[in-house]
Amino acid sequence: MRIAICQPTYLPWLGYFDLMDQVDAFVLLDNVQFEKQSWQQRNRIKTPTGLQWLTVPVVFRGRLGQMIRDVEIREVDFGKTHLRAIELNYGRTRFFTTFFPQVAPLIGEVAEGMRLADLNLRLLQWITGILGIRTELLLASSLGVEGKRTKLLSEICQKLGAKEYVSPIGSANYLVHELRVLNDAEVDTFFHNYVHPEYEQRFPPFLPFASVIDLIFNEGTRATEIIRSGRQASFTAEFVATRMAEAKEA
Repeated sequence: MRIAICQPTYLPWLGYFDLMDQVDAFVLLDNVQFEKQSWQQRNRIKTPTGLQWLTVPVVFRGRLGQMIRDVEIREVDFGKTHLRAIELNYGRTRFFTTFFPQVAPLIGEVAEGMRLADLNLRLLQWITGILGIRTELLLASSLGVEGKRTKLLSEICQKLGAKEYVSPIGSANYLVHELRVLNDAEVDTFFHNYVHPEYEQRFPPFLPFASVIDLIFNEGTRATEIIRSGRQASFTAEFVATRMAEAKEA
């Protein structure tokens, strides 16, 4: 079994879904500490002046150290601002009339006390439905596992019987130094390797790393094909460790 483990992200970028598409189970790491102004609560859309942040306001004051699963949305009407920005910048795209009515209630109808992780989960379920990605989504908090950093990843792998773990490349800075923990659990570690593809996008020039909704509104039914076109063979842990060592010596 091959799995990936990532924090639940608000309207993620293309690579997030490419990683999800190539594993058997995708674990949403909601039982670790929340980071303010992270991808957990915000992402970007394309505008005439570049990439614009859409940020979900959350209850943070007085809750230092709270877990992602516990973070509550602070202003339930934030969706009006997000939906207006989406409408202004994507209203003339080919697939706006198809998908905007679907996403509008997901962002716009938020109840008092709703948690950020729940919002992110329902958006991820909507997006994977459009993309035809059938990978099982699991919440780490539902697995009954504990630990920190690589130990927690190892516990999740063992709980699910996974023998291969594909990590986001951004985690390499710490993970390559703690690979023994996964090796001891007989889990082979790989790193996601993705080259961002170009596609039809309003307001040239093309800018990568926008939310996947930028792709969906512009390309619609071709979105999955375009996402998969950026996929490269995963890096082995040994390759990444070697490259990091060479970079340190340079």
